[in-house]
Amino acid sequence: MAELVRNPRVMNQAQSEIRDLLKGSTSIKNSDLVKLYYLHLVIKETLRLHPPGSLIPRQCRETCCILGYDIPKGATVLVNTWAIGRGPKYWKDPEQFRPERFINSNIDFKGTDFQFLPFGFGRRVCPGISFGLANVELALASLLYHFDWKIPNDITPEEFDVSEAFGVSVKMKAPLCLHAVQQATGA
Repeated sequence: MAELVRNPRVMNQAQSEIRDLLKGSTSIKNSDLVKLYYLHLVIKETLRLHPPGSLIPRQCRETCCILGYDIPKGATVLVNTWAIGRGPKYWKDPEQFRPERFINSNIDFKGTDFQFLPFGFGRRVCPGISFGLANVELALASLLYHFDWKIPNDITPEEFDVSEAFGVSVKMKAPLCLHAVQQATGA
């Protein structure tokens, strides 16, 4: 929601897609979610910039050398998914929120594309990817379908703070405070 409020063009496009598809409905069904192409792009882009776990620990199974550094067997190595998702080697304008970068892209959540690792990779990839994505898709689609969203206190979208606080999982430093304006649905 924070990135959408900060990027009104993207929010408007996502809301238009959802409202056009669901015109006349009062609720969103799981079967509707697969038809929301742009919403899926928004979620991918959000996870690229704000992965839920920014550091993934792994233990070396054997001694190796990486970029000239000797890593002993048993050492804990941290994979920085936050930095990978913002790396200019893989992403044009990496700090920009642009869901369109995933149009015609085969990059997925499964951890096989090592420039996009929001759910980890390999044998220990998050087993709840499908469940987590379904919950995010349904919640976000519902919020965008039923409400318009405004930033309080005359803050411009460009000034809206999306900085993060790190912990076991990533969260926003400041609470997300928005004004919701309910939309007539089912008409």
